[in-house]
Amino acid sequence: MGKIIAIANQKGGVGKTTTAINLAASLAVLEKKVLIIDADPQANTTSGLNFSPDNDEHRTLYEVMIGSIGIGDALIQTEVPNLHMIPSHINLVGAEIEMLDEPERESVLRRALDPVRDDYDFIIIDCSPSLGLITVNTLTAADSVIIPVQPEFFALEGLGKLLQTIRLVQSGVNPPLTIEGFVVTMFDGRTKVHAQVVGELREHFKDLVFRTIIQRNIRLSEAPSHGKPIILYDISCNGSANYLNLAKELLERNGLGV
Repeated sequence: MGKIIAIANQKGGVGKTTTAINLAASLAVLEKKVLIIDADPQANTTSGLNFSPDNDEHRTLYEVMIGSIGIGDALIQTEVPNLHMIPSHINLVGAEIEMLDEPERESVLRRALDPVRDDYDFIIIDCSPSLGLITVNTLTAADSVIIPVQPEFFALEGLGKLLQTIRLVQSGVNPPLTIEGFVVTMFDGRTKVHAQVVGELREHFKDLVFRTIIQRNIRLSEAPSHGKPIILYDISCNGSANYLNLAKELLERNGLGV
């Protein structure tokens, strides 16, 4: 049975989508079968993997969430072998309203994933920054959460609301939900405050903080505009090495070391 991991942080600009795309692609390159789900109406994961959110040929998570199609009907093969995707669309904003009368509406995505869960080693979900019903659905469907954290003090302050939401989901609809870990993104070793924030994170959250740190890297910023994960855009850059190492560390944590 595939492990479902939500990539979540309600603060924008922390590398959430970058982490979702590149962790999923790195796991696929390491010969794991991976499904990435774009659960953000902004559809940045969709465009970051070279698919247009407005392409009418593709069905999206919106149709899955309102029950008009099964999840298998929305699967797309990406350019990366072993990596499938469920794209998003701006219509996903309206799904929250359309789901209001749905019984057990917090569990719509979990039920939708049941038919395909055994087909993958990992299912990675890029969450919306909003803590609305779609994000609650992703946390209800997930086994664990990876939280990208930019090493800035304001980013640390913003963690409280997300952790509170996770606790609410744990106490209600998904008690087994765990925090897989915090991953530091956009790290600049020349900046003293970055080192201080990482130190505080490790002091407070201990082993929940991944050893792998994602360094600030211009190639990582360029890759989405070319519709490629960093491992296809520039395999030799630090960003590519960082995300491969993160994928290996995730596999190690799950007893699947490579």
